[in-house]
Amino acid sequence: MIDAAFSHLPALEPGSVWLVGAGPGDPGLLTLLAAKGLSEADVIVHDALVNQECLALARPDAVVEYAGKRGGKPSAKQRDISLRLVELARAGKRVLRLKGGDPFVFGRGGEEALTLVEHNIPFRIVPGITAGIGGLAYAGIPVTHRDINHAVTFLTGHDSSGIVPDRINWEAIGRGSPVIVMYMAMKHIAEISARLIAAGRKPTEPVAFVCNATTGQQQVLETTLADAPAAIATAKLEPPAVVVVGEVVRLRASLDWLGALAGRRLQPDPFRRSGEVFI
Repeated sequence: MIDAAFSHLPALEPGSVWLVGAGPGDPGLLTLLAAKGLSEADVIVHDALVNQECLALARPDAVVEYAGKRGGKPSAKQRDISLRLVELARAGKRVLRLKGGDPFVFGRGGEEALTLVEHNIPFRIVPGITAGIGGLAYAGIPVTHRDINHAVTFLTGHDSSGIVPDRINWEAIGRGSPVIVMYMAMKHIAEISARLIAAGRKPTEPVAFVCNATTGQQQVLETTLADAPAAIATAKLEPPAVVVVGEVVRLRASLDWLGALAGRRLQPDPFRRSGEVFI
C-alpha cells in the first residue's frame, strides 16, 4: 500500500534539491512527498528542529548532515548552508534539505531557494505542517474558531540580530488581531507582553506556551499575558516553543484530545450561547 501511495509521486533526481518541511515533530505528520524524499536522498541536510524519528526514515546509506541554527549557540551561517546545498547538487547528489515545520514559514527556505536559483540548481518545495498550526492543534488549541476570531496573525519573536523586531507594528497587531501566534518568542516574552498590553490587550488575556509540540516531550503551559514571564520562569520551560495569545486558548479545556486519551475529562464548550442546542 505504501509503494502504491508513492508510485505516482515525482522522484528526487540526482543533481537536484528538495526543500522539505518536516512538520512540527511527530513523524506521522510528514507528507508523502517528504517521506519519499527521505527514502531517496543521498544526502540529508537538516536543521535543529527536525525530530530524530523523522530522520530514522532515511535510507540506511544516506549521509545525514546537521546544519542547525539555535539562538545563543554556535551555528552555521545561512550563506554557508545555502552554498553547501549547491555544492552537493553539483556533485550529482540527490539532496534533501529538511527543515522543521514549513520551509517558507519563518524557516528561511526562501533564501535557500533563491541561492539555488542563482546557481541554476533545480529544486522542489515540499510544504510541511507549520508548528503554529499543527503544534497548537496537538495542544487542543485551534487558531481559528467561529465564535472567537476571523483573523490570526503569525509573527516571529526575534529578528536576525536576536532582538524583538522593531519592524513589527505591535500596536496595530495588538489592537487588530484577536489571535496572535508567535514563533521564537519565549526569550523575549516579557518585552512582548508589555508591548501588547501597552497596545490595549487585557493583562488577563489567556496565553499558552506549547513546547516540543507534537512529540513525546510536549509541554503546555496556560497563563495570562501579564503573568507569562513569571509563569515560564517558574515552570522552567525551554524552547522550542510556540506561543499563542487570545481567547482560543480557553478552548483547550474542551479540546485537549491528547489529555483526554490520558484520562482528562473534557469540559463543555465555554463559548456556547445559553440555550443553544446542537444536533
